[in-house]
Amino acid sequence: MNEIILIILGLIFIETSFLVVRSFRKGFNYSGQRRRIYVDTSSLMDGRILKVAKTGFLDGLLIIPHSVLNEMQLLADGKDTEKRARARFGLDVVNELERVVHNEVEILPDALDHTPVDNRLLQLAKENRGTILTTDYNLGMVAKTMDIDVLNVNDLAIELRSDYLPGERMRIKITALGSNPKQGVGYLPDGMMVVVDEAATLVGRFVEIEFVKFLQTNSGRMMFAKVATQTRPSGRFGRGAGRKIKNIGA
Repeated sequence: MNEIILIILGLIFIETSFLVVRSFRKGFNYSGQRRRIYVDTSSLMDGRILKVAKTGFLDGLLIIPHSVLNEMQLLADGKDTEKRARARFGLDVVNELERVVHNEVEILPDALDHTPVDNRLLQLAKENRGTILTTDYNLGMVAKTMDIDVLNVNDLAIELRSDYLPGERMRIKITALGSNPKQGVGYLPDGMMVVVDEAATLVGRFVEIEFVKFLQTNSGRMMFAKVATQTRPSGRFGRGAGRKIKNIGA
């Protein structure tokens, strides 16, 4: 009996150890080192990196080389008004990153030689098995040819945007009343809720709707729509021209 208990306790210990190690290794590369994310000038001047970092989705250490800071400083002191404003904004983003996620940011004192900044980033990422964080399409393509992982904020934005655009039409089933008078509620195949104006009397029926607005909140995504009129825009430039009406919930 005691042997059985010891075996059970041993199995529990092994499973617990495995879960602890797996949790610890999250954010580390296959060699056991913490994932190193090298941040380029374009992503800092873009600014969305700050919002992504605040959510905790950037799993690893953000490394900002001095060469990147130096490039932004030169632009901030330059004569081009637009570049000067964006560079100053990028420097503010660096300061905010250090304040908000200071344990996750490292300023790297790399060599300030005549090597182009992008080439320096590629070299650092290649030598340290790191990842490039950028909004520069060309830099991302070069990195991929060098077998360097790339995080492109633009790609993330594209993947997260709604598949349904204002003006598009679709047939959905109104399944419940909305929170406001005269509103009905239906759902898209991905589970997104659609609030439809003037649809309170249509609960239980399939209705053709026209999307009006997309809303992203902390609790999820939501679409607002209206009951579509019977006449549809036609012609080459009409909104929704040539689109097939989708029937959801059949």
